[in-house]
Amino acid sequence: MAARKAVAAAKPAPKKPVKKTTPRNPAAKKTKYLRAEQIFSRLEGAYPDAKCALDHENPLQLLVATILSAQSTDKMVNSITPALFNKYKTAEAFANADTAELETLVHSTGFFRNKAKSVKASCRIIAEQYSGKVPDTMEELLKLPGVARKTANVVLGVAYGKAEGIVVDTHVQRLSRRLDFSKEERPDKIEQDLMQLFPRNKWIQLAHLLIHHGRAKCVAVRPKCAECPIEDLCYSEDKTV
Repeated sequence: MAARKAVAAAKPAPKKPVKKTTPRNPAAKKTKYLRAEQIFSRLEGAYPDAKCALDHENPLQLLVATILSAQSTDKMVNSITPALFNKYKTAEAFANADTAELETLVHSTGFFRNKAKSVKASCRIIAEQYSGKVPDTMEELLKLPGVARKTANVVLGVAYGKAEGIVVDTHVQRLSRRLDFSKEERPDKIEQDLMQLFPRNKWIQLAHLLIHHGRAKCVAVRPKCAECPIEDLCYSEDKTV
């Protein structure tokens, strides 16, 4: 009996089945990049004048306008910034603004108390630590109150021509999923997918093109697919044709 047990113990354990992995398809990967390039090219042809829609004359105005654009529209922000920028011309002026007056001026953009607070706090830092000049690095911009990656990317790309990332607003988020550029929900994850799919020299303009197309044709409800310049390259379930 002991000998039998010894033999049984000596038997090798059964081998675990080898998990099969699907081999990578270089052709499919190449097709993905070619399709992205085609989409960019067509959108560029359809919207040759696509650019930031927020009215501004300098980096400070752009920063303030972008902070105000959160949960609002560029059209709404543009309607109130002429009076705002006429009254406050420097970071120091914004920092020392009467809170009630500033809140009144930005009221129509929504969340006016938080926005006024962020504008004042950010401008105080800019005035005291950067001699009134809006910083031009991602690290420094993200330290400003009310500034996340979207706002920082807008300022860096539009005001300074620096492609440190890609602006992901509600339009870019929607189109990235419809065009299968990303399956992610979070803006930061979508941004990472876009940065891997497109070359750096196209990051700034890509956002302008997607935002413009999202407003003109690829709207949230009932997109105008029959008028879309990239309809044949889109496989979205939301298509209306």
